[in-house]
Amino acid sequence: MSDSDGSIEPSAALRAAAAHTWARLEPGRGQPLGRHLSLLAEAEPGPAPALWTDARAMLLSAMLVARARHDALGDGVELVSRYFDSGRLIRPAALSGAARSGLFAAAAEYCAAVGWPQVGGHYAAEALLFAETPGQRYRALSVQALSLGLNAEYPAASRAIDEGRQLFRTQRWGREDTSHCLLLGDGMFAVSRADSVQLRIIADELEHAQPLDPYWLYSARMLRVGASFLERDIAAGLAETREMLHGSMRSRSFRIARDLALGLHADMLTTFGEFEEALAVLSHAVTHPGHVVCFPMQRAGTLLQMGREREVVESTNACVALHDEHCLRTLTPLLTRRAVAFLRLGSEKRAVQSMEAAVLLIQRTGRSVTPFLMIPFGDTERLFDLVSARNADLAPAIALIRQALPDLAARSTAAGHLAALTSTERELAHLLTSTLGLPEIARARNVSLNTVKTQVRSIYGKLGVSSREHAVEILRRSHE
Repeated sequence: MSDSDGSIEPSAALRAAAAHTWARLEPGRGQPLGRHLSLLAEAEPGPAPALWTDARAMLLSAMLVARARHDALGDGVELVSRYFDSGRLIRPAALSGAARSGLFAAAAEYCAAVGWPQVGGHYAAEALLFAETPGQRYRALSVQALSLGLNAEYPAASRAIDEGRQLFRTQRWGREDTSHCLLLGDGMFAVSRADSVQLRIIADELEHAQPLDPYWLYSARMLRVGASFLERDIAAGLAETREMLHGSMRSRSFRIARDLALGLHADMLTTFGEFEEALAVLSHAVTHPGHVVCFPMQRAGTLLQMGREREVVESTNACVALHDEHCLRTLTPLLTRRAVAFLRLGSEKRAVQSMEAAVLLIQRTGRSVTPFLMIPFGDTERLFDLVSARNADLAPAIALIRQALPDLAARSTAAGHLAALTSTERELAHLLTSTLGLPEIARARNVSLNTVKTQVRSIYGKLGVSSREHAVEILRRSHE
C-alpha cells in the first residue's frame, strides 16, 4: 500500500520496532533491542513525505539511528540529503518539539557515523534547540559532543561533555543509560590532550555500561590502543590492533572505530620502523567523504619517515583542496606533515605557510598537540622558529606546544634512520661521522657551504635531532 507521496506504507512490525526504538533513545527508558535495530537498519526509508508528522519523524529517526548503530552506512550522507537541505527539512513539517529534537539528533548521530562530523554538528545544535526534557537534552548534548570532538572543535566539545555528564548525574540515570556518543566524543577530547589515563577511564565506562554489546567493547579496545600509543607501549598496541582488525570481533564494530584502529596500527608500525608494512596496511584503506579518518594523512606520516617528501605533497594535494569539506581533526596533522615535506624539499615559503595554517587551526580548535605525534622533533622546532619569525602573534601558542613536543615528537628507530635519508644525504651523513668540519665537507663534495648547511638541517630534521653530536650518535647506532 502506497501513500499519496509515493512512499511505501511501513509494515506493522516495522512501525512497532520504530516505536519501541524511539522510546528508548533517551536515557532512563532501557536500551533499543538488537533485533529491532537490525530490522530498521535493513528497511528502505523512502522519500521525504509531503508533510512531516511526528509519526514520520519518529520512523526516520529510528531508521537513521539503527543504521548508525549497526554500521549500515552504504548510502552515506546522501541519505540525509534526501530529507534535509543545509540543516533544514526540505518539506513542510507539523512536528512537536520532541519529534523535531529527536529527528535532528538522529541525523547528527548518522552523520558522525558516516564520517561527516562537520555536518553532524549543525544537526546536533538544532536538536539541542528543540529539546524539551532532560532526556532529550542529554541525547542532543551527546551527539553534539561526538560531532564536535571528531571535528576537533574541542572547547565546544568540552562544554557539551561537561554539561551532559552533569545532567546525567543530576538525573541519577543508571550507567547502562550512558551515551556511547558522549563517551566517544570525550575520548576524542582526551586524545587531543594526549591524556592516556582519561582514555582508559572512558574505555572502562564503555565496558561497564554495556558489557555484552560487542560494538561498545570494540570502541573500548580502540581507546585503550590509543592510550598504549600515547604511552609508547607499541608492542602491546600492535598485538591488540592485529586482533581487532583481523579477528571475528571486526564484524560487529563501528566503522569509525575500525578506521581509527587501522590508523593507529599503521602509526605504530611506523614508530617501530616497519615502514613498508605500514604502507601495505594503508594501501587498501578507504577514506570516506568528510575525511574524519584521513588515510592520505596517515600515509604522509610514514612517507616522511622514509624520506619520500614529494609523495607526501602529491598524495595530500586533493585533501587540501577540499577546504571546509575536510574534517579539521585530520586536516591539522595533514598540514604539519606537508610543512615538513616542503621544508625538506627546500620550499621554505610553502613550508611556513602550511605550518602557519596548522598552528592557526590548533589555536582555533583548542590547542591539540597530537598533530605533531608523527613528526621528528628537529623538523618541528625549525618550522616553529620560522613561523614565529613571520607571525609574532602565534608565538604564545607555539610556546605552549613546544612544552609538549619532547614527549610527543616522533621517535625514529635506529633501523629506520637511514631509510629516511636520500642517497645524497646518506653520503653526507657518512662524512658527518668523520672529524671534518662543514667547510671541509663542502670542499670535499665540491658544493657550497650553504648547500651543505641546508642538507645538514634536512638530515637533522629526519633524525629528530638539533645537533651534530646527537646526529652522529644515531648514525653510528644505525650501523651497529
